[in-house]
Amino acid sequence: MIIPEEGSLLLVNKPKSWTSFDVVNKLRYLLKIKKIGHAGTLDPLARGLLLIGIGKYTKKLESLQVLDKTYEGIIEIGKTTPSFDLETPFDSFSDYRHVTPKAIAAVVEALTGELDQMPPIYSAIKINGQRAYKSARKNEMIELKSRKIKVYKFEITQVHLPEIHFRVVCSKGTYIRSLAKDLGEQLGVGGYLKDLVRTQVGDYKLENALHLEQLVDQINFENESN
Repeated sequence: MIIPEEGSLLLVNKPKSWTSFDVVNKLRYLLKIKKIGHAGTLDPLARGLLLIGIGKYTKKLESLQVLDKTYEGIIEIGKTTPSFDLETPFDSFSDYRHVTPKAIAAVVEALTGELDQMPPIYSAIKINGQRAYKSARKNEMIELKSRKIKVYKFEITQVHLPEIHFRVVCSKGTYIRSLAKDLGEQLGVGGYLKDLVRTQVGDYKLENALHLEQLVDQINFENESN
């Protein structure tokens, strides 16, 4: 793949189980280029749109990171995990059968707008120079601070209890895992993020992204042809 002098932006559909750094590292190796980075981390268990800047385009990544983001996913209520997703085992179970659509709507409304959100302890935030998730895995005490975030839209698209399907439009720095945990907590039954897809970053859409496997095949083909 020939990189233009002004650099380029790749829209990649990140698969589940890959970290954002894994994707960048893979493309760095295949493209044989040092200047490459991404605009906004996606958790390993999340799928979807990852913006990759190459060459001189890496200078624009900071401006892309602040763009609003859109996610779709599934919250399961009645269970919790320490990581707020499926990275860690379940640590509590509750009866959710009394939860009503009206109760869900009320909590969703309360979780829309400007919020003070507590990040997950299993996150990439640095505490005293170390990633929080590394300390959490060692069972070390971690003190995280809440942060101001904005949830512009929080829509429930389907309810098949214990699963709640949703769509969220939010600001930079929003943890959808924390939103899932907070929703379950406010319903009084607990909850965790079961599935997540990032569908949009600013005006960039997932439908225009290449699956990582397709991109790797394309680069390998071009490398073999040269």
